[in-house]
Amino acid sequence: MKNIIVVLTALFPLTLFAAPPKNGSSAVDIESSNGTILKGSYFAAAKPGPGILLFHQHNRTRQSWDDVAKQLAAAGINTLTVDVRGHGETGGKYDNWTGPNWKETRKGWWPQDLDAAFQFLVSQPGVNRDVIGLGGAGLLGVDNSVETARRHPDQVKSLVVMSGETLRPQLQFLQHAPQLPVLDVVSDDDEYPPTVQAMELLYVTAASPSKKFIHYSAAHEAPWIWYEPVDVGKVPAKGGHGTDVFKAHPELPGIIVDWFVTTLIKTPEHAPADTIAAAAIINQLQKRDEIEQAAKQLTEARQKDPQAQLFPEITASIIGQDYMREGDLKSAIGILKLVALAYSDSADAHDNLAGAYLKDGQNDLARQHAEKALTLLNSACLPASSWTNTDEYRDTIHRDVDKILKQLNSAQSS
Repeated sequence: MKNIIVVLTALFPLTLFAAPPKNGSSAVDIESSNGTILKGSYFAAAKPGPGILLFHQHNRTRQSWDDVAKQLAAAGINTLTVDVRGHGETGGKYDNWTGPNWKETRKGWWPQDLDAAFQFLVSQPGVNRDVIGLGGAGLLGVDNSVETARRHPDQVKSLVVMSGETLRPQLQFLQHAPQLPVLDVVSDDDEYPPTVQAMELLYVTAASPSKKFIHYSAAHEAPWIWYEPVDVGKVPAKGGHGTDVFKAHPELPGIIVDWFVTTLIKTPEHAPADTIAAAAIINQLQKRDEIEQAAKQLTEARQKDPQAQLFPEITASIIGQDYMREGDLKSAIGILKLVALAYSDSADAHDNLAGAYLKDGQNDLARQHAEKALTLLNSACLPASSWTNTDEYRDTIHRDVDKILKQLNSAQSS
């Protein structure tokens, strides 16, 4: 009978709700291995939607995520924060990086704690168990969030990591997870250097083209004093590590919330393509003999994921128009065709391509894309481009398309 109880507990973690605290959440108890109770806070959204699990850093507790969690719940995302073993209100001892048997520890209770928290979240009413996000701060939180993603790759659709690092197995997972959007955040003021370099390693390792790096710069990085995992008060907090950054940069919680809303609600598993993340293919577009290779990469990516975007629309458009200004119409058309293929609902992309075809004397194709641009502009539900939709820019595109069509009509009647 005892074995049956243990199995059931692993599948359906024991959860006891306490009275709702003032922060709008419900206090929860989650039973993990060997009876350890993980203390958590659950921020329920008003209607069914995705879920998010947030892990704190070594020198903080789950409360450090309260403001973000409240905003996420208000945005329609059910959010769970947890005090990991040996921290905050959760009992036990956490020696995952510093104990004499830390490797064995990582294979023991550590994965069970992560799974218990994850299973609690996905079992809650109204949580879409197949659309889950993870966030982690500091070495502890980053390691926990990446490992949880590694253990549940089919369900985890988005990741936010702040001021931390992880080990080789977790990095290898990110290296082979092109479907997982990752937001990386770090500050030069981080009191545990070389965290900046560790986060840069995590960013360049992640295979997803839907990744973004937020780096808060300072004149100098903080001096090294001691290690984060074994800090026993030796390193004073300076506001540059993990969720402490929220105080110095009050816009950051909103950025994180917007990231999760984008990658879990608006376009699950996708974030807007970032120029830095797309550096390799952007550099290909600047080499005339590699434009076709870039087009082939997009075609192959779309076969696996019809929504894949390998480069930002505006960045590639700038390169194409630079070729056009130089008089290299072949290269310009090659790139602008690629942009119109990647962003087929962009009036701007079709307008730019129409202009290139007009300069090259391909009037039929110029008219086809100019008229396509007008159709898209006249659609109330479509933006002018992927990067802006202001009335001013819509008017600019409209005037340019009218000019192209006027030239085409004049040439046709002469």
